Amino acid sequence: MAESKVRKAAAKPAVKVAVKPRKPESQLAMVRRARRINRELAELYPYAHPELDFDNPFELLVATVLSAQTTDLRVNQTTPALFAKYPTPEDMAAAVPEELEEVIRPTGFFRNKAKSLIGLSIALRDEFGGEVPGRLADLVTLPGVGRKTANVVLGNAFGVPGITVDTHFGRLARRFGWTAEEDPVKVEAAVAEIFPKSEWTMLSHRVVFHGRRICHSQKPACGACPIAPLCPSYGEGETDPEKAKKLLKYEMGGHPGQRLRPPADYPGEAAARADAAAHQGKVADLAVAE
Repeated sequence: MAESKVRKAAAKPAVKVAVKPRKPESQLAMVRRARRINRELAELYPYAHPELDFDNPFELLVATVLSAQTTDLRVNQTTPALFAKYPTPEDMAAAVPEELEEVIRPTGFFRNKAKSLIGLSIALRDEFGGEVPGRLADLVTLPGVGRKTANVVLGNAFGVPGITVDTHFGRLARRFGWTAEEDPVKVEAAVAEIFPKSEWTMLSHRVVFHGRRICHSQKPACGACPIAPLCPSYGEGETDPEKAKKLLKYEMGGHPGQRLRPPADYPGEAAARADAAAHQGKVADLAVAE
């Protein structure tokens, strides 16, 4: 079902969107437009989900800490070896820093991240009985864990609604005209006033998905964006439909997502299979050349 929707979206003929200049918008009109954007994003990304591989709250917590300043794919490529060596908070709390650093080196900033991982693992072991707490107030006391990381864990491991304001979410919240705030905490508070609490977690996934796939930081694909008529920032990026389509990323552009173990209903090809296929193709090319 999800895959067919992506295919239909990609197969639609490119049509240049005519967006009229917007008049000053009342708060009520902005809220209505924002909620319509959320509904449109739900149609576009019915399979939206965390793009980090994890099997339990501890793994999600660690993976989210590692995801700072790197891609989720890089984290997903690193965590299998990490969790094989340190499967529990008790194991990670006892880690030799240099050995932990070597395992997580590919994610960047590995010394600071290793310090945070050991610190939060010690706190989980000594203060929370080796379990990840399910309260925001407790999570943010852990080393290296801020509101963003805490909301990721709460929303996806405990089912507690939360708004995850990463760089993608903050950028799109401003482009959509939901807030002018730059501070993540203020962005979270402003967006929380617009949407019902029950929508917060999935809203976060949908907006982040859209930011990674279409509404990019440097070159947003405005001309290929299904919600362009609702966006006051239309025109900041490429508006030519054909050129914009070439900017689409991940499954929207016909490429794999960041998960190595994606959900069963995810329409994109798993990154691991795509990497293997690419490698086999290179090997075949070399064989022919020889």
